[in-house]
Amino acid sequence: MNRVHRFAWMVTGLLLCASCRAPRTSAPGIFVGQPHFAGFGTCRVHYVTLGRGRQTLVLVHCWGGTSDFWREQIPDLGDEARLILIDLPGHGQSDKPRTDYTMDFFARAVLAVMDDAHVEKAVLVGHSMGVPVICRTYALARERVAALVAVDGPLRRPQMAREDVENLIMPLLLPGYRDEVRRRVTAMFPFPGTESTRERVLSEMLQTPQYVLVSAMEAMFDSDQPDWALKRVDAPILVINARNPMWDGNYQAYVRSLSPKTDYRVIDGVGHWLMLEEPVEFNVTLIQMLREFGLLEAPASRAKQ
Repeated sequence: MNRVHRFAWMVTGLLLCASCRAPRTSAPGIFVGQPHFAGFGTCRVHYVTLGRGRQTLVLVHCWGGTSDFWREQIPDLGDEARLILIDLPGHGQSDKPRTDYTMDFFARAVLAVMDDAHVEKAVLVGHSMGVPVICRTYALARERVAALVAVDGPLRRPQMAREDVENLIMPLLLPGYRDEVRRRVTAMFPFPGTESTRERVLSEMLQTPQYVLVSAMEAMFDSDQPDWALKRVDAPILVINARNPMWDGNYQAYVRSLSPKTDYRVIDGVGHWLMLEEPVEFNVTLIQMLREFGLLEAPASRAKQ
């Protein structure tokens, strides 16, 4: 494997998947919630609301993903808080205009959804590319963010040479890009027992238009775009990562330097879609972290209502 292929594999792993193990079996179909469309310029952004509680969690999916990627969180989190699950523009049931899919564009769409849902302030939960999106949302409107939750996604932009960015994106520009996406994702599900999760992930990703995949991937690493790396954060930062060499000691030190209110957890034996691969442990971990920072009510307090 040459240097470019190794680099592409590493970055795709950052955005897509590392190693996986068999997930909990889900009931067929997706969640049942109240569908909405928020106006965002000439674009309609699809989102779903469900759950109950004083706190609102806004969940933002990964590159090429959809709101369905949070399906395993709904039974547990829906009893704790109001949930807003977004299909970012270009993804899922949202409109897919021919435009630049930058992190700022996505972040402004998140704020448009919060406006439409009459949410003044929320905990923003991002997975993979969703983490740069919520970072930009915080930069644009920090007063509306109660906390940032990063799920196996980077809180700072990797330093990449332009040549490496081009080599990463070039295969996605070709007519056979669907085979390239499948090859990359399949290579990152190396263990038996994850086939159904892999195929469902692939099925939804491959419904995302090629121009959206290319534009969003390029925008994440384009040095001409606003840097979405966080510098200093007043709100709590909660991190849940799979164990991966990319999240080394240097990165953990950076994360802990961002805010005096930081919690960093690692779940072993799972890959990039840890919320689908090991949902019970993921949900328990997230709820515990949110409660420790007073972002969710304690069970005793909720029982008195």
